[in-house]
Amino acid sequence: MLTKLVNHWKLGALAILATSVVVAGAFASAASPASQRAADTKITGAGSSFVFPLVSQWIPALGPALGIDLTYAAVGSGAGIAQITARTVDFGASDAPMSPDQFSACKGCVQIPWALAATSIPYNVPGLKKRVRLTGAVIASIYLGKITQWNDKALQKLNPGAGLPATKITPVYRSDNSGTSYNFTDYLASVSPEWKSKIGVGVNASWPTGIGGKGSSGVAGVISRTEGAIGYVDIAYALSNKLQVASVQNKAGAFADPGLRGTAAAGATVTKVPSNNELHIVNPPASQKLAYPICTFTYVILPTKTAKAAELRKFVFWALTKGQTYGPKLLFVPIPLPVLAASEKTLLQVKS
Repeated sequence: MLTKLVNHWKLGALAILATSVVVAGAFASAASPASQRAADTKITGAGSSFVFPLVSQWIPALGPALGIDLTYAAVGSGAGIAQITARTVDFGASDAPMSPDQFSACKGCVQIPWALAATSIPYNVPGLKKRVRLTGAVIASIYLGKITQWNDKALQKLNPGAGLPATKITPVYRSDNSGTSYNFTDYLASVSPEWKSKIGVGVNASWPTGIGGKGSSGVAGVISRTEGAIGYVDIAYALSNKLQVASVQNKAGAFADPGLRGTAAAGATVTKVPSNNELHIVNPPASQKLAYPICTFTYVILPTKTAKAAELRKFVFWALTKGQTYGPKLLFVPIPLPVLAASEKTLLQVKS
């Protein structure tokens, strides 16, 4: 399945590139052999911890491929937007789309979708006989402090025969401004009117209950150490920390897992991309019967005027094409072709 998915994306991407003379010309230099460079160009970025596992795979490949020495700090989406706004880095990264005020403050920035993955719901409940099943309403009730024990009737009904204990539930959330929190609260607001009215959507929240952890790694660490904990992290962090993750019911009524198939089905709902590239794919329609309901695109944020325009264009173009092949082993799905086309078009706005 993984090979079929990547090969399908490759064929579609080649078709787009073959019919886009302007884009191909703009990035022709990206194929220059590494042997032609005198020294690696240094590029710095900061932001999303969600995308960090994928970026960390790109870093060692960029020197030989493009002559780029990339440094990236996973400081969270909010800090990433702040740093590119202040121009203390060459690019920012965020899982939350920029607001109009953030665009204005950034004084000439574009956001480009460059990766796609799921936000998983990991838990620490030893001894269960089955993978936990959850609905959006139950997740919202847990984070609202209304469901407080693992053997609550609502959880028992969803998980007959699982052997749920009377252990206290400890919700874990991001303590820093986080695009993963944006994705999670965006989902909860779409499935729970109470969450939408009381808490809303944002990179942080007035969490009614629970424990905070800094960064995706911090949340994963708290869950690992806390029996009864539940949280939300990029699926790559759940994998690396060997955390069990829940199946979550989608609009079609199916319980979906945060894997390649479920994420690809959610991404397939995108047929048109708005001019600012802001995309929301949480709680996708019932027509996508396999879709996992808590997925997100993550964005690279670039200044449209920069002395490193040529190098940034080469880097991001590589990330959108060759770089996508590094994703499936971390459960990042190659971005859908309509998004790829919009991302490459936006990238042309970055100039010296």
